[in-house]
Amino acid sequence: MFGKYSSIVILGALLVAQINAFSLDMSAGKTAVIAGATGYIGKSTVRESVRQGYKTIALVRDKSKVESKEGKMLYGQFFEGADIVECDVTNPAQLTKTFEEIKAQNGDIEAVISCLASRSGIKKDAYAIDYQATKNCLDSGIATDARHFVLLSAFCVKNPWLQFQQAKLKLEADLQAQEKMTYSIVRPTAFFKSVSGQLEVIQQGAPFVMFGDGEVTRCNPIAESELAEYLINCIADKTKENEILNLGGPDEPLTMKKQGEMLYKAVGKEPNFFFAPLWLFDTIIDSLQWAADTFNSEKLENAAELGRIGKYYAVEDMLTTDPSEKFGKISLQEHYDRIAVEGQEYDPYTTMFAKAPTSD
Repeated sequence: MFGKYSSIVILGALLVAQINAFSLDMSAGKTAVIAGATGYIGKSTVRESVRQGYKTIALVRDKSKVESKEGKMLYGQFFEGADIVECDVTNPAQLTKTFEEIKAQNGDIEAVISCLASRSGIKKDAYAIDYQATKNCLDSGIATDARHFVLLSAFCVKNPWLQFQQAKLKLEADLQAQEKMTYSIVRPTAFFKSVSGQLEVIQQGAPFVMFGDGEVTRCNPIAESELAEYLINCIADKTKENEILNLGGPDEPLTMKKQGEMLYKAVGKEPNFFFAPLWLFDTIIDSLQWAADTFNSEKLENAAELGRIGKYYAVEDMLTTDPSEKFGKISLQEHYDRIAVEGQEYDPYTTMFAKAPTSD
């Protein structure tokens, strides 16, 4: 009986290995160009593209941020096996020339994957990056006969009352209107990073801050590595062509309070919550907007928009419960347990009150 069971296990393992090998054969020698390669999701997407066997071109604005003078990769293993190409995606002429060079050196471009996203979300940044720079990548892909375009968008564009959401929707519309390339528009609910910002806060003894009663919103975020896997899968998966794809992680709906409890469990402390009233957002936003209008101040207008972004995520669910829209196996608790020990990459926009790492 045991021998028979072992044979089944071995046959199953061989079948999985053959399927994986077939998948790699399908991508072998094909070129994938990744824009936004040094971003949070971009780095993982570069690594996943290499893992799946694509000839991977990572577009970066500044090589020195990826590779030191000694040739050492500053991002660890993320860029191993990829070709790093320096290019300014906000310069359309330079970008198209770069795409032409990539095609001349590597053959036809199988896919362009855009992981570009504005850092702040304010109007100027959003339309420069979420729209125009991404549109430049689309135009350059079309000019060089690239086959497929994968766009990392956002689930939150379903209810767009923020500038960056409107910029993303404008690009989505342009992508759907063109007929030269097939496309996949991927809208993840949330990244693990975006719900991990208070780690350092509670480690330092401060309370976990939430709005309302902590039960206002729910989400099921996805791990960066598994989102990257999904993005690269879109290149060869015909069922994902010319589709808008909502995507969440494997967790059941998680409230803000539940996230706090999970984070305290990870750091081994008793929960300590601070509940902030939602009306604070309106008071701050209205005051900033009044001052911006009165003094015609772009700086204050940007501050008001940042307030609106904060309110949006305090009152809107980032959640999909459709089983067909959930992907991956890594739970948020597993992520919290890991970063509680290893720490997390510093990000001034999502890591609350933490200090940037100092260079030695």
